[in-house]
Order: sequence, then C-alpha cells, then structure tokens
Amino acid sequence: MDRAQLADFLRRSRARLAPCDVGLAAGTRRRTPGLRREEVAQLAGMSADYYTRLEQSRGPRPSRQILGSLARALRLSEDERDHLFHLAGEEPPRDARDTGGAGGAGHVRPGLLLVLDRLDDTPAQVVSDTGDVLAQNAMAAALVGDAASRPPGDRNIVRRFFLDPATRELFPPGDRAEHARRHVAHLRAVLAARPEDARAAALVGELRCRSAEFAGLWEEHEVGVRRADVKRFQHPVVGLMELECEVLLSAEHGQRLIVYTARPGSESYERLRLLRVVGLQDLAVR
Repeated sequence: MDRAQLADFLRRSRARLAPCDVGLAAGTRRRTPGLRREEVAQLAGMSADYYTRLEQSRGPRPSRQILGSLARALRLSEDERDHLFHLAGEEPPRDARDTGGAGGAGHVRPGLLLVLDRLDDTPAQVVSDTGDVLAQNAMAAALVGDAASRPPGDRNIVRRFFLDPATRELFPPGDRAEHARRHVAHLRAVLAARPEDARAAALVGELRCRSAEFAGLWEEHEVGVRRADVKRFQHPVVGLMELECEVLLSAEHGQRLIVYTARPGSESYERLRLLRVVGLQDLAVR
C-alpha cells in the first residue's frame, strides 16, 4: 500500500469534482475547489474521520468494498478505479460482470452516474443484477431508504426483502407475495446464466437457509428477468404511491438503472412531489 500516493490521488480526485457533478447542492461559499471531505465520505458510506485519515496518509488499509465505494463516490473511470486499487495494494476487479454480488466492489461507470445525478426530481438507483444497490440519488434514498447508511453486505434488495420485516413494510400487504415471486424468479435466471458466480450462489444459499418463503419459491423453479414494471410503495410519510419503474440495462456490466416515475396529474404524482420536499429535508437533518 502506497499511503502517500493514495492520499494524493484521493485529494486530487476530490478537488476536480463540483457538488453539481455528484447531485449535491453547492451550498455556502467554498474556500477551496472541489468536494468537501465530509461529502465524499457521505457519498461513499463511510465516516468522515476514516476518509480524512486516508487523505492524511495515516488511515488503515481500506477493504475492497471501501475502495469500490470510493471509486463510485469520486466518479472514477475504470482505469482510475484500477489505479486506486493498485495504490491500496489490491488487485483490481477483472471480471466485467463483477458488479458487487453479495457485497463486492460494484464499479459503476461515470456516465451512468452522471445520468443518475441529473435525475434530481425523481427517484433513481443503480442496482446489480443480483440486487445490490450500487448507487442512488437522494430521492431514491427518501423513497426506499439510504443504502449508503448500511454496511456493504446489507445493501441487497433481495436479501432485505426476505430477511428484514421493515423492508417489506414499504409495499402494501397484498403486493408482497408477487414481489417475492419476482425476486426469486429473477435471481434464478441470473444464477442460471452465470453458474460460476460465487457471490450469486452464496446469496441464494443464504436465503434458502434463512427464509422458508424463499426456499419454497426457489423449489417452484420459476424464471423471469425483471424489466419495466409498475410498483406500489407504502411510504410512511406521504402514503401510497403507484410508480412506473423504467429499467435501463447495462448488459456488459450486469447493472440496471431504475427510474421511478408517476403519471402527471395523478395522486401518486403529487405525493412524489411532496416526497421531494419532506424526504430531502429528512435526509438533510440526518
């Protein structure tokens, strides 16, 4: 691990980004160009103290998960991401399908992140084909919860649906059985396409052991890749919303950009507008 060069690369990568580049408000006048350390830490889902120590050449060796999070937060290209891994003494991910699996690095291309950052008035997030939330905008965090606030291994939407009762509360009771079936059918399709994917296999193995519902659905052998859909969300503050889920695929990376919209003039549309106000205020307080 080259601590000095790692620190320098982090500082220079941070300095070249403006708040608008990552979907943040400019806020008060800044003494120096670029993002603040606290903003990078927030985007990467780590403590500001830990990130500061990395920039000061005195932090512990970062894990592969942390390096992947930093690469996304700093909008690094794949070559820059590989450089970051090398400076930390790690071998970069080599498989183009290495999208995070059950908690891996999950590099998201800067172009995809740029689109995500421009969607400031509607929820949107980048999800791996096995269900890991790799990046999300503030509206998505307000809708389904802030993935960056959770440990890397706890950012998988399939795992959370079957193992976390609070996640299921986001959906009306009558819709949950169908969501469960679709999650299992999609995951089976992914594993069949990539039987050598150890992360996908580990996720399936874990859920078959810990969730009787998942295990029962798995035995039914339904297959179906999730694409465009309509979902109902039972938000605890703004209430029930029916949202159209548009899915943009990035096949070579196994990633999906999911955008949630409501029909203009509908009650769901007005509630989504309200979510932008109350939800983003709540995130700002935290």
